[in-house]
Amino acid sequence: MAERRHYEVMFIVDPRLEDAAIQQAIERYSGVITERGGEITKIDHWGRRKFAFEIDHRNEGYYAIADVQAEPTTMDELDRVLRLADELVRHKIVRPGKN
Repeated sequence: MAERRHYEVMFIVDPRLEDAAIQQAIERYSGVITERGGEITKIDHWGRRKFAFEIDHRNEGYYAIADVQAEPTTMDELDRVLRLADELVRHKIVRPGKN
């Protein structure tokens, strides 16, 4: 069993979705982590924010940031799922303190 590590995951969801659909999408992504033995310690919902520049013909997105404790293989699977998600504008997975 690999060692669990601390990650931060940023989701930027398409703001054209209804609030309930946005929450369902974030819960679905969170489920990928918890189903594989990871733990979400906190999720900050920043809400709708304007972009510094246009992304895919959009000027804003719904931001959510999650603190996660998980194995690297779990985060690899999450990254794969997020790349396939149509409702996401962007996502980023980082390990705080690592360069």
